[in-house]
Amino acid sequence: MEVIGISGWSGNGKTTLLENLIPALIDKGFSVSTLKHAHHKFDVDHPGKDSFRHREAGAKEVLISSKTRWALMSENIDDDELSVTELIEKMSPVDILLIEGFKKEDFRKIEIIRNDNDTEPLYKSDPTVIAVATDRNDIKTELPLLDLNDVSAIAAFIIMTCGLEDR
Repeated sequence: MEVIGISGWSGNGKTTLLENLIPALIDKGFSVSTLKHAHHKFDVDHPGKDSFRHREAGAKEVLISSKTRWALMSENIDDDELSVTELIEKMSPVDILLIEGFKKEDFRKIEIIRNDNDTEPLYKSDPTVIAVATDRNDIKTELPLLDLNDVSAIAAFIIMTCGLEDR
């Protein structure tokens, strides 16, 4: 399974890019999954639902299933947050796993930098950034610069970087 991160500071458009990149890679015949980091307490369940009540009662894990999807929720109350490597091990194999977030973890990343954002670029201090996708023309780096608005070019870069172009 090839792992590529879509990284960058909040507000730079990581999710928007992924929304367009996922179908572009699927259209080229690749299976794709995503792994998203949340910086806050989140819930995929709703108060009053049976699975929520099971978790509130103290269940360590709750798996909910239907004909169209299933989800496994694990409580992480007394444990440390899992590393990206531990999370990847829990996922089913696919051709390409796209990771959003986890800026400080060690895997290949494409940094997203938008025109209207003036935060310090990650690529300057993060050796795992392998390319920059941007709509700016003032980025000075030896890394490959990708047009943030050209999803096909970004998909092609990912396919080439992962060594999947002969598939």
